[in-house]
Amino acid sequence: MTNDIMDLDAQIRVLIDNAPQDGTTPEVVATIAPVLKVFAERLRHRQYYILQTTNQEWMMTTLSNRARPDVEKRVIYGFPTLEDARSSLNASRPANLVAIALPVIHILFQVVALHTLDSLIFFETSGNLEKGVEIPGADVRKAIQLQLQQKLSTPPPIPPNLA
Repeated sequence: MTNDIMDLDAQIRVLIDNAPQDGTTPEVVATIAPVLKVFAERLRHRQYYILQTTNQEWMMTTLSNRARPDVEKRVIYGFPTLEDARSSLNASRPANLVAIALPVIHILFQVVALHTLDSLIFFETSGNLEKGVEIPGADVRKAIQLQLQQKLSTPPPIPPNLA
């Protein structure tokens, strides 16, 4: 990726182009791309910084509900700037964490594989890590599933020169 932040359509093209060329995956990615774009359009930035380990595993944070401590939520934070990601680190965080910039479409696409993730929380304003936009992982996965079901139930168009 260049230093320029790609627009959403360019991010989708990269995702499709980088999908395994197995005859199926690029088509599946193209089918779910509109769903990813709808979620991405709710956000202010086109890339966010995600904390990950040096083993390239995204850092999940477990949040507890103050009123009901037995209720927990596993989240991944997306930060608008490298400085915000770094400032979120404190002494209790592992030293092997790094912040990487990722296109927002690619972050949303990963929700499909992260079944233990409850939500993505994107911070929109640099310097303000108190308020973020929450995108529930279940919402993304359900919308993708509906899109795939709709695609599978739609019969292919009949060619006009069939007769």
